[in-house]
Amino acid sequence: MPRSPGHQPTAAQRVLATAGELFYRQGARAVGVDEIVARAGTTKPSLYRAFGSKDQLIAAYLEDQAARLWSDLEAAFEANAGDPRAQILSCFEALAGQGGRRSNRGCALSNALVEFPEPKHPARKVAVGHKEAIRKRLRDLARSMEARKPKRLADGLLLLMEGAFIARQIFGEDGPAAAAGGAAEALIEAHTRRDVDIAP
Repeated sequence: MPRSPGHQPTAAQRVLATAGELFYRQGARAVGVDEIVARAGTTKPSLYRAFGSKDQLIAAYLEDQAARLWSDLEAAFEANAGDPRAQILSCFEALAGQGGRRSNRGCALSNALVEFPEPKHPARKVAVGHKEAIRKRLRDLARSMEARKPKRLADGLLLLMEGAFIARQIFGEDGPAAAAGGAAEALIEAHTRRDVDIAP
């Protein structure tokens, strides 16, 4: 949200912003509370009053990351309203643009799923919830374009996205991740053409 001149972020906002930078760059498990509050210029009691625990702070960071991701995706969907094929392909363009704005650490939500395998961990719950939402949106778009096997198409597209996140970490922006959009287009073509057989 726009801030008025002279607005000073609250302690909670400073903690979240600082933790977000550190968690994304180093991994959430590697960053201690002491480092967060020292860099944020606040105190441990302030952190715990605002977030309750480090785990809840990680969850709040992931919610913030997810909100940014969805903002990009919804803008891409809106720009291509009424054309589900273009909406899907614009997802890959939006994700490529998002990756270019950050260091090549890929998707914060995917990274958290690797860091936190425990099913009940707050961070994992947030990450899984948003990944499931993306999967559902892809399925809805696949149905809208009358794909012959919309669930399979959506899952194939999601695999391409996740693969692109990892490839970006390994090879950078000019590596295999750059081919994800073209691969998505080919996959959509295979699932929407009536003269191409799709294995059951």
